[in-house]
Order: sequence, then C-alpha cells, then structure tokens
Amino acid sequence: MKISGAIFDMDGTLIDSMFIWRDLGRRYLISCGITPNENQQEEIEKLTLMEAVEYFRTKYGLIKTSEEIYTGMDSLLWPMYRDEVFPKEGIFLLLDRLKERGIPMAVATATDRHLVDLVLGKNGLLEYFSEVFTTGAVGAGKEDPLIFEKALECLGTPKSETVVFEDTLYAIKTAKRAGFPVAGVYDDAHKTLQDEIKALSDFYITDYRKDYTLF
Repeated sequence: MKISGAIFDMDGTLIDSMFIWRDLGRRYLISCGITPNENQQEEIEKLTLMEAVEYFRTKYGLIKTSEEIYTGMDSLLWPMYRDEVFPKEGIFLLLDRLKERGIPMAVATATDRHLVDLVLGKNGLLEYFSEVFTTGAVGAGKEDPLIFEKALECLGTPKSETVVFEDTLYAIKTAKRAGFPVAGVYDDAHKTLQDEIKALSDFYITDYRKDYTLF
C-alpha cells in the first residue's frame, strides 16, 4: 500500500499514557469524597475531558460548577503528563522513517491542546507534526470522523493513502467507516480487544521497535 500521509492518535499510540486515563476519574471522585462505580472507567472511555466533567457532575451529583470540576481534574493531569508520561518504545524509529520519506503527519487526539503541547513538546515529538487537532477544538468526538477529515484536509493527501494510527477500537471503527486505512497499535489498556483490532486494521503494530519496518 502506498502511504502519502499519516494521522496519529496520541494517548496509547504516540505516548504511553493510558494508565493516567484509567485512573483519573477514580482519583478525582475520591478526592471529592465519592466512591466511584466499579465500571467508572468504561463509562467515560469515549468522552473528552469536558464531556467527562459534565458526566461526573450529573452522574455523581457533584455540587460544583463545570469549570471547578474541569480545573480539579486538570490539576491532576498536568503533573502526570509532565513527569510520568513518555513516548512509546520505538516510536521515533517510525516517525523518523516517515519524515525521511517526506510523508506529512498530523495528530488527532481527544486530549486538550495544552496537555498535548506539554507532553509532546517535552518529549521531542511535537516537531514531527504539521498540525494538532483535538476533538474539543473540532467539536466532535472520535465516534464521528470529523477530526480525521480535518487532519486529512490539512495534510492534503489522498484518503486512501493516509494511514490513521490508533489504539482504541471505537476510533479504529470510525476511521475505517470513513474510508481511511488504519494501523492498529497495541496497548495494554485494550488487551482484551486485540483480536478485533487486528482484524479491522490494515497494519497491526505490537512493538514499534520491530514493526516500524511495515512502513
């Protein structure tokens, strides 16, 4: 398959950060003196941070404004992204390979832009990408292909030759339905879904250190 462009998810794809999102809601609710539901992570998995804020406010009856909840959750995220999150092993091998071939790249993520700039900047990843798109900025989550379409428009490459790199099943399904080729990326956070992810993906990456040669 000819590759002319690449669109990368961030969490779980470029950086090893899914442990943050698995625990963020629980930690925030406990800080408010609330015991979270056992399936709390599944409840917010597909939500942006602002959507999660509204969900917590209504679901758990938090007597706080949306802004106060957002600030509280962000105050937990910022130091974790700053101090605890690093690139996935071998990702620079792939990014350098694509860069050397002159393939333009963009980021499409559900994470807020200030956190994207923080974590990609401090880890030397931001310079590889011509633009960063967030679901919050485009106004739709990854159940909708809008963020991928916006990134494609920026890259100016044919959709059939623009690979979406993703680790989450629902986002992979969205990209595939929209007509993008997909590279499914293994992450421990989704280990039980790997058979389905692999079946849907045009490329399947278990470890960038060996699989970067697929591209």
